[in-house]
Amino acid sequence: MTWRKLLLGVGAMLLIVFLLIQLVPVPNENPPVTRTIAWNSPETEQVARAACYDCHSNETVWPWYNNVAPISWRVTMHVIEGRDHLNFSEWDAPQESDLDDVLDVIEEGEMPLSDYLLMHPEANLSRAQKQTFMDGLRITFRQDPPLDDKGRRNDDDDDDD
Repeated sequence: MTWRKLLLGVGAMLLIVFLLIQLVPVPNENPPVTRTIAWNSPETEQVARAACYDCHSNETVWPWYNNVAPISWRVTMHVIEGRDHLNFSEWDAPQESDLDDVLDVIEEGEMPLSDYLLMHPEANLSRAQKQTFMDGLRITFRQDPPLDDKGRRNDDDDDDD
């Protein structure tokens, strides 16, 4: 067997595997919005929508490449995990992440994810934009705090116990 035949055989096998994995279904669903967060300003909301909403809301804009495995598997897992941690569309449900968690991942550059930024350059915030966004998040979370794990408003300013 020549190298050329071997390469053609391997290429044909890879093509078959690629075509077969396209048959694995991936949910591209947006559950209903039950309650949105009350943003402190349109600017804070605009940045959140540009940099966060695709993974942290039920208003995901599913890109065309989410129909191509194995990329679709990664995108869908990011959305599922993102919604599990923080979901701006289910503000009437307990949130796994609190304000400190959210600010930490933004400050450390962990969010938005680097592979998300490759396809969404508008989500790549400058240092000043990050700071303005984090300031807006502080006010937003103070004015409309998320629920805690017991279903109560997680209002850190409530010190009259």
